[in-house]
Amino acid sequence: MNFEEHAAKPLLVAAGIQVPRSMLAATPEEAAQAATELGPVVVKAQVPTGKRGKAGGIKTADDTDSGRVAASEILGMLIGEHTVERVLVEQRAPIVREYYAAVLNDPASKSPLVMFSIEGGMDIEEVAVTKPDRLRQLSVDIRHGLDHANALQMLVGLEFDDAGAVADLLVRLYQVYSTNDAELVEINPLAVIEGGDLVALDCKFVLDDSGIQRQPELADRGAREPMTELEARSRELGLRYIELDGDVGILANGAGLTMTTLDVVRYHGGAPANFLEIGGDAYVKGKPALQLVLANPRVKSVLINFCGAVARTDVMMEGVTAAWEMLKPKVPVFFTVHGTGEDEAVQMLRERLGIEPYDALDDAVRAAVEAAK
Repeated sequence: MNFEEHAAKPLLVAAGIQVPRSMLAATPEEAAQAATELGPVVVKAQVPTGKRGKAGGIKTADDTDSGRVAASEILGMLIGEHTVERVLVEQRAPIVREYYAAVLNDPASKSPLVMFSIEGGMDIEEVAVTKPDRLRQLSVDIRHGLDHANALQMLVGLEFDDAGAVADLLVRLYQVYSTNDAELVEINPLAVIEGGDLVALDCKFVLDDSGIQRQPELADRGAREPMTELEARSRELGLRYIELDGDVGILANGAGLTMTTLDVVRYHGGAPANFLEIGGDAYVKGKPALQLVLANPRVKSVLINFCGAVARTDVMMEGVTAAWEMLKPKVPVFFTVHGTGEDEAVQMLRERLGIEPYDALDDAVRAAVEAAK
């Protein structure tokens, strides 16, 4: 779950990281009032995505009138898939230097990764390629966390004068990451202002989806991703459905198996119409799941892939078969079934639907892709 900047920065403040004064505005007049109160400001689009500056969503303003004009130009913009409905009017900081700091989930080390660069305000990917000597990374053992000595050690070799203050900030940033179930917390730029203070001029925060249930109050402040009508319906039903652009409807059990099925469809030249996975609850959710798949008018064939381990394939197949008999769809359907309860599931398909499942996933996928042409 992504957070807009105005919702992310209070997490930094709670950890003792300084941010500029700011006010949230939904209209040009509100932005003008904020500029009157704050003085020279930066007016920033509030959307849960990056590249706002490159899209024209960040502008400076020196006074009331220019604050109004900047907000009127930004409000209503489309950045990524998001329409700008609010702007953050933030007091302009007297910047001396800019750094980059972040803590994120690192799949390679299977641990939190702390990152710091003396090249702030740039894409960190570009810094990693063009100026790797100015970037430091440290994998953190979650059993021990990050302390000041570790943070200071990772900065050795960087030519800058703020190592002690930065080490302290990195410890605080790790605290934000760990206590809030973050997937990513990033400050870019982290500015040294006149007087020597470190100030976070921006903050990107992503809440790990698996932590949403543990962080209900925090999740309420997160930005809701734009959803299609079918995706919104799936959420109400408690199903994991993502609408895609293809014409082969997909239904499988387990997120990993579903992702693999999508990849195989693409490999054989097809285009998946959706991501939809169900598990042992297919017995009771077979009908709404199939209704979601079939409600997409682009779907020209359906591929159902069940692999049973703890969840029995015959139990899952009972729910889907009953749903198919009830819905009586006209599109062709192709099955592949393996694992616990496989024999019973195959017999059910033959006797009730008159369908012979495919032994190999590749064969089922090729048939579904061909049928969709």
